Amino acid sequence: MLPTYTTLSFELINHIAHLQLNRPDRANAMNRPMWQELGEAMAWIDNTPEVRVVVLSGNGKHFCAGIDLGMLNEMIDDAITCEGRKREALRGEILWLQRQLTAIANCRKPVLAAIHGACVGGAVDMVTACDMRYCTNDAIFSIKEIDIGIVADVGTLQRLPRLIGDGLMRELAYTGRNFSGVEATSMQLCNKNFTDKDTLMTHVMDIASSIAAKSPLSIRGTKDVLLYSREHNVEDGLNYVATWNAGMMISEDIKIALRAQKKDEAPAFDN
Repeated sequence: MLPTYTTLSFELINHIAHLQLNRPDRANAMNRPMWQELGEAMAWIDNTPEVRVVVLSGNGKHFCAGIDLGMLNEMIDDAITCEGRKREALRGEILWLQRQLTAIANCRKPVLAAIHGACVGGAVDMVTACDMRYCTNDAIFSIKEIDIGIVADVGTLQRLPRLIGDGLMRELAYTGRNFSGVEATSMQLCNKNFTDKDTLMTHVMDIASSIAAKSPLSIRGTKDVLLYSREHNVEDGLNYVATWNAGMMISEDIKIALRAQKKDEAPAFDN
């Protein structure tokens, strides 16, 4: 039975989990229930063998307008009178928010973001945690935190430099300027841009279907090795993948893949 959420819509078809941000009347702004449900959904996806790949999109006119501003006032607990303890609680809240998006990055299944309309503030934090990003030409991105007097604190400043380079990331973080889907692709934040949302979703679902048809064990292993190698030097990464393949490579998936190639047919892998 599929999980149900109040701020997300969810479907699972042909091993593809389509997770939609679903507060269209608020431009999918991220209130506390949405943060919590994102973390819960990614945990469910990670632990459900039937899911092989995830598509993350937004319902309505926008992908996501970032954190719901009403949350900012709620993050400081005025019932705590000791200033030190109040700040400790705030730090704990920020770390909790970080964990909800890190659940996307750490999910063993590839996560593809399909972005249209606004993708600002916390939404940029969210998509930088995904494996790949695709967008419409007229999508509008912005590291908006600087314009409300705060430092982006749930992933953008840590993950974006690895995607687009340090200098350009600093420009975007310091200015908070808008940039389009076309520019997002040119700076390699997004893999590709499209004229409209329907074309975008068709392409992303095609990519997801291609991934879902591969050996799930090999896909999970590839993502694990990529995550490890990103944080380690080349020698450590090579040693890690040798250990991974020594432990996981002797699987039925190799036999299934080779038989399918010999017969020129699509392989059918177990989850």
